[in-house]
Amino acid sequence: MQIRTVVVDDEQPARNELCFQLEQLDNVEIIGQACDGIQALELIESLKPDLALLDVQMPGLTGFEVARELLGRNIRARIVFVTAYDQYAIEAFEINAVDYLLKPVEPGRLSQMLTRVNCLLKAEEQEGSSSKTLQADDLERIVKLIAKQNSRSDPIVVKVGKRLIIVQSNEIVFASLSDDIIRVATGNLSGSSNYRTLDELQSQLDPAVFWRVHRSHLVNINKIKEIVPWLSRNYILKMADQTGTEIPVSRAQTKRLREHLSL
Repeated sequence: MQIRTVVVDDEQPARNELCFQLEQLDNVEIIGQACDGIQALELIESLKPDLALLDVQMPGLTGFEVARELLGRNIRARIVFVTAYDQYAIEAFEINAVDYLLKPVEPGRLSQMLTRVNCLLKAEEQEGSSSKTLQADDLERIVKLIAKQNSRSDPIVVKVGKRLIIVQSNEIVFASLSDDIIRVATGNLSGSSNYRTLDELQSQLDPAVFWRVHRSHLVNINKIKEIVPWLSRNYILKMADQTGTEIPVSRAQTKRLREHLSL
């Protein structure tokens, strides 16, 4: 049985690597790829895959928000979350109805997950039942545990010149990726982070506070100083750092921002 699969990740290298690993297996057919939650919803609804591999942290809609939307639309989906969270956090919410892959994805773990999905598909075919697909209660349980894991305020090291400054996460105004360097700004300083990607930095921050408003920008929504209307009903955010840095909001995140601030 070929498992018709959609792969969703906002980072092209991560998506390429996962697709490459899947292509080495005989029982998988990749029928679509998406780079954000909005595109993922459209693909899953139109292609009706057997399996959707969803990155947890994405601009536009997170993997959890995509799953919620699928439930709301009554779209059956077998979902596997792909996350960068530590193993102990993942084990806390592993349930039978949904699996996970921990980044970087190990081939053995990928094969194990597909075996589970294959068994699930065969059982559903025989029983004509959807009872094993993702349920709302299961999803809420996962979301609450992830939120609890991210409610901490771990300090972040910011390099300013030759100095290494310890910054509390709630002091961060924004973080931006430019020329492979992550710049972190607070209200009174700006420097570089030793994190390699915005995904890595974002995984250490509270997802309710820090939004990926653009592929290259992560902002503290409590540190937005001004919202400036822009072209095509999009927005520019003026942040509360020393220079009032302006950060664009992607089209996918504009709707979320409007709803959050009742614009």
